[in-house]
Amino acid sequence: MAQFLRGKQAGVQHDLSLGLAPELFALTQVARYGINSQISALTYNPVQSLLAVGTNESRYGSGQIYVFGGNRVSVVLSTPRKSSISTLQFCAEKLLSLDSKNDITIFSLETKRMVASYSPPSKVTALLSDPTLDYALIGQQNGEIIGYDLDRQSRAPFKIDNLWKERDSRARSLPVIALALHPRDIGTLLVGYPHGAVVYSFKQNKALVFLQYELQPGAPGGIPDPVSARRLRTPQLVQATWHPTGTFILTGHDDSSLVIWDSKTGKLILARTLRDVNIDRPGNVLSSSTPQSGTIPLSAPLFRIAWCCKQNPDDTGILIAGGNPMNTTNKGLTFLDFGQTPVYATSSWQVLSGHFTKPKSQYRLITPSTTEAVDFCIIPRNSPHYAGASDPIAVIALLASGELVTMSFPSGHPITPTNQLHVSLSFVHPFVNLISIAYVERTRWLGMTEKRSQGPPILVGGAEATRPMKRYEDRNIIQTAHADGTVRIWDAGHGDEIENEVMLQVDVARAVGRTEIVEISHMSMSGATGELAVGLRTGEVAIFRHGRSNTFGQDIPHVHKNEFGLDDIKDRADPTVKEGLLPLTLFSQPRGPVTALRISDVGFVVAGFEDGSIAVIDLRGPAIIHEANIQDFARAVSRGSIRRSASNHNQSRPEWIVVVEFAVMSLEGEEYSSILFFMGTNLGRFITFKLLPMPNGGYSAQLAGTANLDDKIISISPISADTGSPASASPATVASLRNGFKLNGVVIVVTQAGVRIFKPAGAKGASKTWNDFLCDSACVIRYEDRGYALVGLFGDGSAKTYSIPSLKEIASTKVSDTLDPRRFPDAVITHSGDIFGWIGPSELGVVNPWGSGQDTYVVLPAASAKIRFDRNSTLSTDKLYNKEALLPPRPTISNIQWISGTQYVTPSDMDVLIGGPDRPPSARMVEQMRSEEQQRRAAGRSTDAAGSSSGGQEEGYWAYMQRQVQERTERLNIMGDSMDRLEEQSSNWADDVGKFVSQQKRKAVMGVIGNKLGF
Repeated sequence: MAQFLRGKQAGVQHDLSLGLAPELFALTQVARYGINSQISALTYNPVQSLLAVGTNESRYGSGQIYVFGGNRVSVVLSTPRKSSISTLQFCAEKLLSLDSKNDITIFSLETKRMVASYSPPSKVTALLSDPTLDYALIGQQNGEIIGYDLDRQSRAPFKIDNLWKERDSRARSLPVIALALHPRDIGTLLVGYPHGAVVYSFKQNKALVFLQYELQPGAPGGIPDPVSARRLRTPQLVQATWHPTGTFILTGHDDSSLVIWDSKTGKLILARTLRDVNIDRPGNVLSSSTPQSGTIPLSAPLFRIAWCCKQNPDDTGILIAGGNPMNTTNKGLTFLDFGQTPVYATSSWQVLSGHFTKPKSQYRLITPSTTEAVDFCIIPRNSPHYAGASDPIAVIALLASGELVTMSFPSGHPITPTNQLHVSLSFVHPFVNLISIAYVERTRWLGMTEKRSQGPPILVGGAEATRPMKRYEDRNIIQTAHADGTVRIWDAGHGDEIENEVMLQVDVARAVGRTEIVEISHMSMSGATGELAVGLRTGEVAIFRHGRSNTFGQDIPHVHKNEFGLDDIKDRADPTVKEGLLPLTLFSQPRGPVTALRISDVGFVVAGFEDGSIAVIDLRGPAIIHEANIQDFARAVSRGSIRRSASNHNQSRPEWIVVVEFAVMSLEGEEYSSILFFMGTNLGRFITFKLLPMPNGGYSAQLAGTANLDDKIISISPISADTGSPASASPATVASLRNGFKLNGVVIVVTQAGVRIFKPAGAKGASKTWNDFLCDSACVIRYEDRGYALVGLFGDGSAKTYSIPSLKEIASTKVSDTLDPRRFPDAVITHSGDIFGWIGPSELGVVNPWGSGQDTYVVLPAASAKIRFDRNSTLSTDKLYNKEALLPPRPTISNIQWISGTQYVTPSDMDVLIGGPDRPPSARMVEQMRSEEQQRRAAGRSTDAAGSSSGGQEEGYWAYMQRQVQERTERLNIMGDSMDRLEEQSSNWADDVGKFVSQQKRKAVMGVIGNKLGF
């Protein structure tokens, strides 16, 4: 009976939810976008073209590892225990992770699963791996270095004791600060301790050189403190790395000093900061010193340093995060470009010191002034060697706030993440402040592309999994507003195949003509035309339209053209965009923040402002066709208005528009349909306007009526009373009005306290009050062909579905376990039933209450006493590892270094030195042996066919492998003798050269004397 009465009251004669049953209501996680917490680590694999990002543990969940590839390739990995990710490193086909629980976890890129986890006996302070080795070196808090066999998934017998004890016997517990392998000689290791650095030889199993930075009394150092400068002091080491050729060593210290050493002799070549040089010399006055008494200029700590090189490893420069004076406003990364390194063998100490004293150029890679870069990830062109700093094309800076900034290298020009990085990374590039969803026609979205000037792609690795196609649905096009005043638009899909994966970007800050105070409050996109309207808290409304730019490559000054109350801003198009969403027009009047904004599919825009005013814009001019204020019709008599006392009470409170919706339907008492737009206010006022054609071809807006509801309006859904389909103002529907088209429609208006179904412009109809909790978001959805229903998110953390028109609850499910209920007001419910809600500050979840119940996006549970971690679980069916991408060979020492006596050790020798002679061949070595054996057999068959047909027995594969192991062992035994003879041979060769030169000089002198004497 209640259903029948509500249907009669609302004017809806049919049950529009007849095919919906409670058993169909099954919550399904469809997708997740963004990052779950603050980013703590990141690393790049140039061979596979993958980027890995680790996050911190927070109240939103455990730290996770995201691995991103090209387009939408994404895999999420979890550690065995709930923790924060401290360090990430790619090592060939593996990914190594060190977390805050002191666990080292190894993941396979091929299987996307955890293959091993190891907890060292002491706290891990440094982790080192090399793509050519099957081992990881682990530096510990007690100063020891141990090896871990990545192939055998066990600890290796190799161990290095605290090397600094040889320099200072009183040192007991000096943690390992840094570990770095020689870029050309893998048998040499650089170890950093707080008191200094040590160069260690694997072959000789001893320390070769000790590097300790001491400041004599009177030397200013990195911090010119006159009190501490009177005594001898030793700034603690915080960073250590090699020159790309291994000729020099760079150490960074806690006073922001950068010290360059000769790696062979341990001689200090230069001590400097970013601005001053020779800071280790007593009496030197720094440029940063101030004459005021008691004032000490402080500098930021050195967060990270990297010694980069071009394709020529002698053409180098140093990239530094930190070290800037604290009073500097433009903070960022600093790159000291030294250019071509002088030839070490023929250069004096003065020449080498002068080379590092005066860089060829110095670049400042600018980051936002409100924060500072604390880490960076270099993007090399193709080589993973030279500590991942070979021929960089870009650098991704990690800010203290957890945001990312991508810049070209070394110029520092900003690189937009659109079509370069995964869409999830755009949520922190910079942070997202607001989202909106548009339902764009598939064919229209396929035609919306962006052509932008940009460098080579950063991420192209991996392969996306095949997903189902849903071509009959409109695309869920999401718009994200970011803190830097940009809006990015991309297809979030329906858990299906994404046909157009492009991400579009509009620069709202450039469109309004300023770079500061650009906070976006509302966005709206047309599903039929692709036009975008953006409203700001400063009151401007900027409108963008897709097309080709006439000012591509030109940064021309703006010329104000104020026509019909609007400013033409076509000349403010981004000069790097050839085709995309371009600025069209700007509405700029001081009316307070934009509180509501809606752009229709037929060329109209309605904007509401905090002062209660509204503006209606016709984009065919474009021109403003109507301006009004709520107070102008606040006292208008509403047809069918109820609760007049509440209306009188609300007149004293500020009121503004919060919801706008367009429709085509017939109003109550009319026999024709019109273009309408409905507005809802924060006080519950429902306002109806007509858009009427004029004889001159334009349109005018006319008030049709107002009604007072019970509370703040959060949703307006115009539908057909006969079929339940949306009564939207589409181009086809508006065009049919000329032929007398009439649509019998009603509106479903949801407030925080209840819902009402009625025929506008009055408010007489069916209603329902929420009993226990307020409604935060709502929308009328369609489930397949079964019918329509009203879905809402409520304050108790549940999603509830109500039938239309009886408003009877069909089903309810708890979604607060997935989505954050505190941000339900920011959630968006689409017409297809997808709910886009926030999981964390920078992570967006997509769930569907009318799903299958089988999550297409699976999240591993946090480890606990009741839940066992399943290492066989995986979060994505995307592929990461490409077997065809070959690892380039590791650089080797030069001939001059070999002649001078450098004891070169190959990666194969390192397998024996670290793993021992009894270690079986690794999987990589077995694969290499199998390949070599196949090549050997193929060559044998082609050169000696007769021998192979004579019945002789060939050496078997396993016999061949055993012979290779024996040869490796023998190579270890003879390597020592070869190295011992190397010095003797080099010395004899040098003596022979000296004798030859002396003999030639003697002959030359005797020849001159003979000529003088006439012989």
